[in-house]
Amino acid sequence: MFVAWRDLRFARGRFALISAVVALITVLVGFLAGLTGGLASQNVSAVLGLPGDRLVLAQPASGQPSFAESSIAAGTADTWRRAPSVTDVVAIGVTQGRATGSPAAGPVAVALLGIPHDAPSSATSDLAPPTEDEVGLSQGAAEALSVAKGDDVTLAGRTYRVAVVGGDSWYSHTPVVALAPDAWSAADRALGGSGEATLLAVTGSPDWDAVAASTGTSAATPLRSLTALETFRSEVGSLGLMIAMLFGVSALVVGAFFTVWTMQRAGDVAVLKALGASTASLVRDALGQALVVLALGIGVGMALVVGLGLLAGGTLPFLLSPLTTALPAVALAALGLAGAAVALRSITSADPLTALGSAR
Repeated sequence: MFVAWRDLRFARGRFALISAVVALITVLVGFLAGLTGGLASQNVSAVLGLPGDRLVLAQPASGQPSFAESSIAAGTADTWRRAPSVTDVVAIGVTQGRATGSPAAGPVAVALLGIPHDAPSSATSDLAPPTEDEVGLSQGAAEALSVAKGDDVTLAGRTYRVAVVGGDSWYSHTPVVALAPDAWSAADRALGGSGEATLLAVTGSPDWDAVAASTGTSAATPLRSLTALETFRSEVGSLGLMIAMLFGVSALVVGAFFTVWTMQRAGDVAVLKALGASTASLVRDALGQALVVLALGIGVGMALVVGLGLLAGGTLPFLLSPLTTALPAVALAALGLAGAAVALRSITSADPLTALGSAR
C-alpha cells in the first residue's frame, strides 16, 4: 500500500472527487432502499402479521391469486379444517372502506379486517376486538382518526367503540381497523361485497398441494403470498429496478475512474516491476487504493442516509434497518471493487522493459 498511499496524498483532489461521487450514489441507493422498505411495510405489514403457517386464497381459473378478488366459502373452510395434520384454521376477511372518528379528522381510508377474537396471537390478530360492537385500531388508524381507546368510530353507517389500539399495521397503504367476523361481514355487504372471508390462515403440516387442489385454492407462506398484492408487485419491481441500475452505475463509475488512473500510472507500474515488485503486490496495492476510496465515500454516504432517514421518518414511509443500510453498503463496496478489478489488466500486462526505454 506504500504507492497507493502516496497516490492518495499526491492527488487528493482527484480522489476526493471520486469519493464524493461514490458518496452521492450511496445516498441515492440508500435513500431508495429505505423508501422501498418503508413503502413495502405500509403495503404488507398486516399480511405478514397474520397467524398461521400458510395463507389460503381462492385460486382463479387463470392467473395468480389476488387478495382483492379472493372469496372463501364456509364449505371450503370446513374442508381445510377436516384435512389431516391441520391444527388450526382462521377465516379472515379483508376489504377497504372509510371510517370517521373525530369530526375534525374527517373520513379516513382504512383497511377493514375481520378477525376472530380467539385467533392465535400475532401482530395483526392482536387487534381483534372482543365483541361485535367494538373495533381494534392500529396505531396509524388511531392517529388518522384522532381517536383513543373508548372513543366511537363510524364504519359503513354503523358506530363502534374502540376497544383496542395496537401496533402499526398497514394493508395496501391504508391503516388497519379490525372487526369481529360477523361485524366485518355486515360491513363488507354494506360496501358491496359478498360478506365471505377473503382468506384462511392455516396452521399445521397437511399435504398443502393436495388440499389446495381439491378445494380450488392456493396455499402459500405469508411472505410468498405477497405476490397476490398487485400494488406490492408494481412498487417493489419499479423501485428495485432503479436500485439495481444505481448499483450498475456505481460499478461503472468506479471502474472507469480507476481504469483511467491506472493507465496514467502505467509507466510507474512498469518501473516498479523492473525493480522487482510482483504482480500480486501491485494488484493488492491497486485494490487497496480502491477500497480506501470506496470506504470513505460509502461511509459518508451512509451517514447522510441515516441522518436523512431520521429526519424524513415522520413525513415519509422510510425504513431504517440493516437491510436498507448495511446490505446496500456491502453491495456497493463489492461492485465498486469489481469495477476497479477491471482496471487491473494494465497492471498485470505492464512490461518492465517499458521502464528501461525499449518502447521509446
